[in-house]
Amino acid sequence: MSNVDDARAELTDPSTLRVGINLGNILLVTGKSADGAPQGVAPDLAAEAARRLGVEVSYHTYPMPGELADALERDEWDIGLIAVEPKRAETIAFCDPYVEIEGSYLVPPDSPLQTIADVDQPGVRIAVANRAAYDLYLSRTLKHAELCRSTGLGGAFQLFVDEKLDALAGLKPALLENAGKVPGSRVLEGNFSTVGQAIGTKPRNTALKAFLDAFTADAKASGLVAGLIDKHGVTGKLQVAG
Repeated sequence: MSNVDDARAELTDPSTLRVGINLGNILLVTGKSADGAPQGVAPDLAAEAARRLGVEVSYHTYPMPGELADALERDEWDIGLIAVEPKRAETIAFCDPYVEIEGSYLVPPDSPLQTIADVDQPGVRIAVANRAAYDLYLSRTLKHAELCRSTGLGGAFQLFVDEKLDALAGLKPALLENAGKVPGSRVLEGNFSTVGQAIGTKPRNTALKAFLDAFTADAKASGLVAGLIDKHGVTGKLQVAG
């Protein structure tokens, strides 16, 4: 058997690649087709992986990344496109990231917070999307500030506004859009982390993981990922991972 044959044999249905897609990342999923299928960098990348495997693609969509991660236990997907995070890596075998997105903070008008480091102080309250990669990261790394969670980036933004919180954590491109809704607010320079988006599969799927590792490396080196970023109008918001 070839490497592709070995990888295909590990699919639940050897004729179809079931793909878990996180609809909560508006940079990687930018729309939907007439039949409701997700469109964007992540769905297109998965479709190309299916093409190279010689199988059909079937999208299984989830409103939030945590729900996508949970669905692996129910065997709902063969590969999932989601942010790499150590907690998730306990149950998901990740390839190297294909794109990276900076995580930062939005602060309200007249905020005394000037730098990323300033945010981690006693009494500072940060709105964050529950179980997003940056929520998991900040939960591990913050020493003093308090995380206030809501559902999705939209819910976190509303919490930030309604409760007059000190900061909103999120992916920088989305925060820049949110800043336009709060006159005088600003996104802090730099980042608290760089969130890598990757393809993951079940740890037992060693042949499929090897195929995906090679596919990811080629997709970056060949310009496929860069081309998808341009195609879907997210140039300058996503960077091809190193």
